Amino acid sequence: MKNISFEAQLLHIPYEKPDIYHALSMPVYHAVAYEFETAEAMEEAFCGRTKDHCYSRITNPTVQYFEDRVRSVTDALSVTALNSGMAAISNTFLTLAYAGSNIVTSPHLFGNTYSFLKNTLAALGVEARFCDLTNPEEVRARIDEHTCAIFLETITNPQMEIADLKALSGIGQAAGVPLIADSTVVPFPFFRARAYGVDIELISSTKYLSGGATGLGGLIIDYGSFDWSRSPVLKSWCGTEGKEAFTSRMRREVHRNVGAYLTPQAAYMQTLGMETLKLRFMQQATTCLELAQSLQETKGIVAVNHTGLEDNPFHAISQKQFGSYPGAMLTFDLSSRQACFSFLNKLKLIRRATNLFDNKSLIIHPASTIYGNFTEDIRQIMHVKQQTIRLSVGLEQRDDLLDDITRALA
Repeated sequence: MKNISFEAQLLHIPYEKPDIYHALSMPVYHAVAYEFETAEAMEEAFCGRTKDHCYSRITNPTVQYFEDRVRSVTDALSVTALNSGMAAISNTFLTLAYAGSNIVTSPHLFGNTYSFLKNTLAALGVEARFCDLTNPEEVRARIDEHTCAIFLETITNPQMEIADLKALSGIGQAAGVPLIADSTVVPFPFFRARAYGVDIELISSTKYLSGGATGLGGLIIDYGSFDWSRSPVLKSWCGTEGKEAFTSRMRREVHRNVGAYLTPQAAYMQTLGMETLKLRFMQQATTCLELAQSLQETKGIVAVNHTGLEDNPFHAISQKQFGSYPGAMLTFDLSSRQACFSFLNKLKLIRRATNLFDNKSLIIHPASTIYGNFTEDIRQIMHVKQQTIRLSVGLEQRDDLLDDITRALA
């Protein structure tokens, strides 16, 4: 069928093999190993020449169905589901990077992502080159023949910065460098990464897709749009794998060796979560924008940061790339760190907890938690302020959230 809705396409993606009991929901295959009728069939499966499952650290029927659903609705070449968003990031760069290579990125990154690039990969001889990704000339100046990727968050957390993806894609294509984006803050179908030149999209499926924080997960979405013969570590894979060079090396080598595949239980819950993704996102994103507008008029709040606000410096590029509802996260500043702690301690409805895009609204002081083990100098470089509060808006009504905030400020 052509021109069917996102929901209809998603809900009616068939299983690879018919279920013997005709179950409407994909069963959870809570199995480690799978039996083969012949030694020859086992060899073909282990060597990746068939799609038969051999071991659930490598592939699993329930996880594969989740991957198939994501691949279908994103029109991707391939999708790999891992057990966290950080696993998706680490598997991606362990596939692309090599000793002596560098990654051009922004210092405006989630804390563990920054630490992975700055510290973990540095120990392996990979340099993170931090720069202002909103300045194309600065990005061009940081790229050289050893740059293996341009990497960014589509809306940074918690700085709420947005770079022009098409501009970065053009720079990457000219230099033979793939554009990799963490798009967790705005999910498909509301953000089409491929249309903006993203070659590899990374998502923490723990967030919107899980349907209310039901399990950890991460996705690597390969759009097959980059010529991997331009990558020093993937050039040899291109001869046999072509556009699938990245996915082939990642799945046959890095993914198998690191062992971070998604569990079938989490895949089942996130498959179900996808079915209500669009409804939940619209509710959360709409409430978030309405709340941001109200907080601009709330006594005691110094500043509100949400790219859907018309006076936000990234409003124009936000509307261009994400439309009218750029996610369900906002930040706001109070007068001091002490004021932030006092405010947090007085909240009754909003939960003091990390994570994003749960069904419940969650609030956190990033500088003392996610970035608590960073020095103040590093926090300043990352523009993480002691006065900033981050709010992930859930499914509650705006008036209930606003009342809780107003009473806590008073």
